[in-house]
Order: sequence, then C-alpha cells, then structure tokens
Amino acid sequence: MTMKTKCLIVDDEPLARELIRAYVEKLENFEIVAECSDAMKALNVIREKQVDLMFMDIQMPQITGIEFMKTLKHPPKVIITTAYREYALDGFELDVVDYLLKPITFERFLKSVNKYYQMNQDDIHVVANIISEKLPEESFVYVKENKKVIKIYLSEIKYIEGLSEYIQIFTDKRKIITKTSMSQMEGKLPPENFLRIHKSFIVSMNRIEAFTANTIEIQGKGLPIGRSFKNAVLNALNFTGSLAGV
Repeated sequence: MTMKTKCLIVDDEPLARELIRAYVEKLENFEIVAECSDAMKALNVIREKQVDLMFMDIQMPQITGIEFMKTLKHPPKVIITTAYREYALDGFELDVVDYLLKPITFERFLKSVNKYYQMNQDDIHVVANIISEKLPEESFVYVKENKKVIKIYLSEIKYIEGLSEYIQIFTDKRKIITKTSMSQMEGKLPPENFLRIHKSFIVSMNRIEAFTANTIEIQGKGLPIGRSFKNAVLNALNFTGSLAGV
C-alpha cells in the first residue's frame, strides 16, 4: 500500500486555498491534513501533525511565508504559491520544490507535484501514472483571438511580447494577439521551457540562439534583457562566466 503524502495548504485567500484543495483532491496519493490562513496557525499544525508537503503563499498576515520558512529547523517540502515573482530567488535559496505564480493551472500544478516526487524516488512511478492520464501527449495552451479560441502548441512558440492589455505570441506559423497580461500567460507556461527576460518579453528556452549581457537572440532578432531580470536569466541559462565587453 502506497503511503499518502500529507499536505498542508497555507494561504490567507479562501479562493486560493479552495483551488489548491481541488487540485490536491484529484490525486489519489495525496491527503490534506489541514488548511491555514496564516503562518502561526501553520506552525501549530506542523508541531502536531505529520506534514510532508506544504503549499504556501508568501504575502500573509503577521509574517511572510519566506520569513516563516526561515524559522523552521526541519521544514516539510514546500511549493510556493504566490502572485509575486520577486520572491523567487529567496524561495529557491531555501530549497523549495517549486515556485508557482498565480493564477495556477492544473497542468502547472502537476509539474510541481512531479518535482516533489523526483525528490522521493521511490514514488516517482506514481506521479508518472498521474501525468500520463492528465496531460496531453504534446503540451498546449488555449488563447482567445477575436471571437475564436485557438490552440497553440508550446513547441511552436518562439517568444511572447507584452503590449499593455494585450500580448503578441510569435509562433512558427504566425503572430497571435490576445487580450491577457504577461503574468497570466507566464502562469500557463512551464518554467523549465520558458523564461521571462523582461517585463515585456518571455522567450522559449529551446529557441535561444545566442545572448549577450543585454539581449537574447532568437532567429536573428535581439530581445532586451531587463535589468531586474538579468541575474535570473543568466542563472537559468547556466552561465557562470563573464559577459564584460559583450
């Protein structure tokens, strides 16, 4: 009999807790032991119950999720769920399993679950079965253009550009314009395949041909790297050398 993963959901927003609860309940090998609206209540749960995995928001009353994690000597595994990307580096320095940006899709949620299981190799076959049932053979997103809903395969996306209330998705076939925000679109994309390099640009990692200290090149087109994104971009590209003079 496979032991169930004991989960704790910590978020001050009731609707956010409800969404994560609905996602967790779809997985047979997960069990929710408690839901909390702040870190202090979560601390009591961790002291009293077994918690293997915690889904935790960052911006909460009293202390933030990051501050809370720093107080725990033996924390459970943590998947951060937040609307704020600026805490990503802090989260990964604390060895979180994953960093989910709201709004969170079920497909993106499953990818985080897979990362959790990869840290617990004995159970990796379980998540493999889950994902094979829930995910399509080739990942895609739906976007609305004019009065149509269009399927876009992720493998066809080269890069995405933000235009105020709209975004442009540049694919191998054509350019698609849809009314949504960059953050909402980013939340639909797997972070291992797509990289935010600027407040107005997301690129496909597989399509990067070259880069400098200030630009990413895709099919001969130079896209700017935002100053606040530079360190994260270079880390994602596994670049540890110097770009001085480039």
